[in-house]
Parts: sequence; structure tokens; C-alpha cells
Amino acid sequence: METVTVQGVDVPALGLGTYRLRNQACVNTVREALELGYRHVDTAEFYDNQRAVGEGIATANVDREDVFLTTKIWRSNLRHEDALASARESIDRLDVEYVDLLLIHWPDQSVPVAETLDAMTQLREAGQVRHIGVSNFSVPQLREAIEATDAPILTDQVEYHPFTDQSDLLEYCIEQDVLLTAYSPLAKGKVASDDTLAEIGDRYDRTASQVALRWLVQQEAVAAIPKASSREHLRENLAIFDFELTDDEMSRVFDLHGGLATRLRDLLGL
Repeated sequence: METVTVQGVDVPALGLGTYRLRNQACVNTVREALELGYRHVDTAEFYDNQRAVGEGIATANVDREDVFLTTKIWRSNLRHEDALASARESIDRLDVEYVDLLLIHWPDQSVPVAETLDAMTQLREAGQVRHIGVSNFSVPQLREAIEATDAPILTDQVEYHPFTDQSDLLEYCIEQDVLLTAYSPLAKGKVASDDTLAEIGDRYDRTASQVALRWLVQQEAVAAIPKASSREHLRENLAIFDFELTDDEMSRVFDLHGGLATRLRDLLGL
């Protein structure tokens, strides 16, 4: 598995999203993904599947230390004591000693971000959390988070796929050495029917979805966490590391949403 390195931390470039995966289907999917080669699993308090995710990790023939595990604190639990309790309960449900990454799931203006980050830093110092970050934060919100704590903000997890323009956020993440983690990277299935992606894929005998994922992980400071539930799709999503898009093909995909500012093109060498 290829990795993305930010702040000296190696994060698997492709992970498994588990939103809406529940019960035994979730257990089976997580276990199968890990045994196929995935090493990055994403869950959240809100997903109501942490026990199943934990069981999938525990029953896979993979060492826990080799799995990069992310979970998130829901927006109703961002007060200091609530954040501590929420994270500890998540760790208990996952049946692990620590999580690799703990995120604020959504920003909430009613709670100072510094208050939540202080609790998360406390967990980090106690060894229950290895890294902290945020999700669904805009550039100004991410800047505020970075300035609110001495602990490094490892990632901002946001919706990112060929039909969204995250150029401003990606530029800022690159400047700050922060990972942009792309959720819904297949646009809830929409990329599969895109003619441009399919045409590019024909050159490599790859699907439009594989091209979209390759486009993401080929960008600096970007990881992707597609959801999949079938073995076929797990395999398909994973098979993106043995081909590389040309600069022209990368630009063609960026043009699908009209994004990518000139400065960002320079940063990415396109």
C-alpha cells in the first residue's frame, strides 16, 4: 500500500470508508478489506458501527499496529468533557487501546474549536490517540484550528471527487503540510458514468471509478477513503497503484469541475 507523508507521518493513501455499513456486513467488509491489503479504515461515532469495525479488525489476519484507524467525535459532543467521554467510548466500542486519528466530525460555532482540541490533545498525550484532525472544515475554519492548538492538525477530511472544487483547501493543506482526506471520492457512484473518466480509463484498461481514485491519490497531500461492500469493488478500488495518469489526463479530470487555480497547478507541477 502506497502512503502519503505529511508532518513525517505515513498515512495509507487509500482507505475503507464505512459510512452506512452496519452489523455483520460491516464486520465482514472490514475483515475482507484488510486481508486484501487495505491498511486504513475510517469510522465515526455517528456511523453507529464502531463495534462491527473493531470486530472486523480483530478477526482479520492483520496486526492491529499495521492498521491506520480513524474515528470522529460528533458535533453534539464537542464540549471538553463530552469530547473526552465520546472518544473514550469510541475506543471502548472499537475494542482497541488507541486510535491512530481522532477528528472533529463537523465544526460547530457554538463551541470554541480550541476547547475541543484541548480535550483531543489531552487524549493524545495519554496515548489513547496518536494524531488529531478535523473534518468538513473550510480554509478559515482549518486555519483557526491550526492556530488554536500546539498539537499538529494531521488532516482535514472533506468531500472531494472530480466534480467538486477543493482547490483552495488543497492549496492551503499543501502549504501547511496537512493531509486532505477525500470522502465520497466516487461522488456516490456518479463517476462511474462519466465519459471523460471512462475514456481515460480505456487507455489503461481501468474503470472510470479507478481513474477517479487514481486522480485523487496522485495529487500531493491527498488520501481517499471510498466505501465498498462487495469483494469485487474492494478489489477494484485497491487496484490503482500500478498505473499513473499523465499531466494532461490529470488536468482533464480537474477541468470536470473547472477548478485548480494557477498557483495550485504550479504546486502540483501541471
